Amino acid sequence: MAELGKIEKPESAQFAGKRKLCLVPLVFCPKNAPLEYVEKFNRYWKEVAQHIANLESKVGKTSVIFCESLAQGGEEGLKTLERLNAECFNLVSAEIKAGAKLEATEDEELTKETIDWERCLIMGLISSKVARIAADNYFGAMRKRYEFIANRIHETMKPDQVGLLFIQEDHMVQFPPDIEVFTVAPPALDEIRRWARDEQQKARAAESAENIEG
Repeated sequence: MAELGKIEKPESAQFAGKRKLCLVPLVFCPKNAPLEYVEKFNRYWKEVAQHIANLESKVGKTSVIFCESLAQGGEEGLKTLERLNAECFNLVSAEIKAGAKLEATEDEELTKETIDWERCLIMGLISSKVARIAADNYFGAMRKRYEFIANRIHETMKPDQVGLLFIQEDHMVQFPPDIEVFTVAPPALDEIRRWARDEQQKARAAESAENIEG
């Protein structure tokens, strides 16, 4: 898997006839996020657009778009994406205007099942037996969910097509071996990762201080 932003641009002849998939890590901006994060978030999506344009100049224009959480494609999928992530929506809308098609990516029931089992685990379960059952079901549903996404991509993309996949970094999708995957990794992504790590460390330090005082 190639990583854009950290290697030289791919040459078009090298990938002639192959299916190409540009994987874009989904980054979100919570409500009331600090300005420091908002700036990084906005810069990230601008850099993503630039990296996609660079890739398209080498391997061809995007034909199909997939996005995590979307069980519908077309206009309905676009409306859902607008509610979930405005910056991603803007980028996808531009690609659609240029001729790309937004495809359904998820199985709605599998997605709901995964979310519900995750909620059970987050809630905190008293019984270790029940917690184990919830964990097994969660990972089982998540595995099936990612298998469904991989199959959707495989069944949808035609030879020599270029696709985009917007999905969170910790995904476990196993891509078909005949698809060349390029991961977008602009500088702002590292900044966002560092910011998230720093915030987690601050939260842990504050929690430890409260426990000591208590």
